Amino acid sequence: MFNFSGTRPDDLGVKDGKLKPCPGTPNCVNSQSDKPQEKIEPLPAVPIYEVKKVIESMERTTIITETSNYLYAEFKSKLMGFVDDVEFYLDPAENVIHVRSASRLGKSDLGVNRARVEEIRAKLT
Repeated sequence: MFNFSGTRPDDLGVKDGKLKPCPGTPNCVNSQSDKPQEKIEPLPAVPIYEVKKVIESMERTTIITETSNYLYAEFKSKLMGFVDDVEFYLDPAENVIHVRSASRLGKSDLGVNRARVEEIRAKLT
């Protein structure tokens, strides 16, 4: 119906063992953040292909990048076509999967990014 996809970020990925910080708006969660409004627990350490299987089972998803320790996917909302960028980093030092989920546009996501990460967590355990 509508398409508010915005522009794909060109600064995502893992840099020095870290995912990109959240922008300070309430439409992003990041397991590497210390800010309470952004903080979410990392996912359990599983192979990235298992995360990919979960993502592919969810509606309106597109895998953008996949390596042995990193996955980047886009999730598109049904009605308005808003896109969220979601990254997963298998951190061998901490033995967890760090996750960042952020809306491209707007300021509020009504908790969608946090809920999505928790849905993925539930499907992995």
